[in-house]
Amino acid sequence: MRLMAALLILGPLPAAADVWTFETPSGNIHCSVGEEAEGSDLYCTIVTTEAQPALPRPADCVLDWGHTFFMADRGPVQMLCETAQPNLGAQHRADYGVTGTFGGINCTSSEEGLDCRNADGHGFFLSQARQAVY
Repeated sequence: MRLMAALLILGPLPAAADVWTFETPSGNIHCSVGEEAEGSDLYCTIVTTEAQPALPRPADCVLDWGHTFFMADRGPVQMLCETAQPNLGAQHRADYGVTGTFGGINCTSSEEGLDCRNADGHGFFLSQARQAVY
């Protein structure tokens, strides 16, 4: 029932090669979803974080680290070394308690944070206090 409500809240299923955005109720996590026939991907930025980055900073990373996460519906999560883009112009709000499915990716928004996983079981958890990559 919640999944159906999430899909209704987040809008109709996108057409081929659609890109759309959502944010958590706190406004601290912004995500962009890309869906097309061949698969889906998710790009999320956490604006403010007090957490240790989920993965060590690469030696060649001179930009922001621990703010931007990317995953496809298959394969491991990537943390990106880039200037954090805190405002993706969110079209939708992922209310607490809502789970959305985007192709092979599921995300659940809760008061604790945002938890997203792909079809391979890889994923991430983001909150102001904690980060994890699975």
